[in-house]
Amino acid sequence: MGKLVTNQFNGKTVTVLAELPLWQRLELAHHQLEPVQSNYRIVFESDLDHPAAVLIPDPNWLACALQGGILPPVHVYHDLEYGENGRVLNGHILHETPPIAAMSEEEAIEYLIQKDVPAHIWKQAQGNSVRLLICRKTQLPATRNWRNAWNLIQEKAA
Repeated sequence: MGKLVTNQFNGKTVTVLAELPLWQRLELAHHQLEPVQSNYRIVFESDLDHPAAVLIPDPNWLACALQGGILPPVHVYHDLEYGENGRVLNGHILHETPPIAAMSEEEAIEYLIQKDVPAHIWKQAQGNSVRLLICRKTQLPATRNWRNAWNLIQEKAA
């Protein structure tokens, strides 16, 4: 994986990625970083009456997480305020908050869980049912047949 070259962007010299808004950092990363395929998958059930959801990290997003200096801290996503129509009212915090350092792939998966999985699932520390599982790609069925019938097995490993 290559490092970002930050000499010129839209005609101005940039020395620190943190000086750019998030959308520009993501654009630079998209053009300069090689996408990274993750071997991890996040399987979760937000509603026990519906099938399990599978979250697969985007290769471009994972490259940003491993690079560092691009993504805002995960708490910024939790601090977003929404209006009646669902519009984000304070989206500027995504662009103004300094980005975080490089993460390992495992840390990036934890970040993604806190960012994209409903909070009532990952904040639930106890209970008698498994609601979230991190697994390898090979642990999921190779075909998507019967995908809408997938559920998490409730047996606890010793």
